[in-house]
Amino acid sequence: VQLVESGGGLVQPGGSLRLSCAASGFTFSAYVMSWYRQAPGKERELVASISSSGGSTDYADSMKGRFAISRDNTENTVYLQMNSLKPEDTAVYYCAARYRYGTSNSWGQGTQVTVSS
Repeated sequence: VQLVESGGGLVQPGGSLRLSCAASGFTFSAYVMSWYRQAPGKERELVASISSSGGSTDYADSMKGRFAISRDNTENTVYLQMNSLKPEDTAVYYCAARYRYGTSNSWGQGTQVTVSS
């Protein structure tokens, strides 16, 4: 399993970013894909998940209405569209893959998102 995140960077409060995670080395369409984040001094937390087919999504309460997870099973890529960003969204964002009948995640290396004026 290989997961490579991209799209992070510095953005002003209220701005938007779109993260991408390119997957390889496994049957992408059989895996639940998720985004997590970890801010300095805090535990890693779930941001959003999407089912293997893309038909079902789930979000942490603080991200609902601002973030959108999607996937392209033909391109083996999962996306996270982040809108109305706040300074408290500053974190390293990680892509994770879990086989739909499994219990453990495989992780990417993370991409830094910094929200600051």
